[in-house]
Amino acid sequence: MLEAVRDLGSVDVRMLYDRYPDFGIDVEAEQAALARAHTIVWQHPIYWYSVPALMKLWIDQVLAYGWAYGEGGTALRGKRVLWVPTTGGEPDAYGPHGMHAHPFATYEPPIRQTALFCGMQWLEPIVVHGAHRVSEGELLVTAGRYRQRLEGLAVEH
Repeated sequence: MLEAVRDLGSVDVRMLYDRYPDFGIDVEAEQAALARAHTIVWQHPIYWYSVPALMKLWIDQVLAYGWAYGEGGTALRGKRVLWVPTTGGEPDAYGPHGMHAHPFATYEPPIRQTALFCGMQWLEPIVVHGAHRVSEGELLVTAGRYRQRLEGLAVEH
């Protein structure tokens, strides 16, 4: 998925685990990157029905009171956010008879509300189910749709 969009001139890829292997997030650098962006993409695997640990820490530190929300916190207001999660489970694992017992949309509200709380515009997510088992062909199709979506968002801006 990432390889399909990495070369887009309008995309600034910020791999958190590469940048901050010790979890020492450069908050000012991350906020500056967000300030430059028109659309923010949160792409990550789902770990225990949520974001990976470093992304949670990033949210806690970077989306700070007075900057991203609260009094004077308007830095992200009006920016678009696209959520691109990958799961290990197939789509049918997310439902009343599946392993996870709930539709995948059940796990979206905390991420969506984080964006909305910061005044951002929530876009329809691109969810990749069964990411570690998806065929090369299926992945190429999904990655192509992902690229087209980002290209379209760049044009809209």
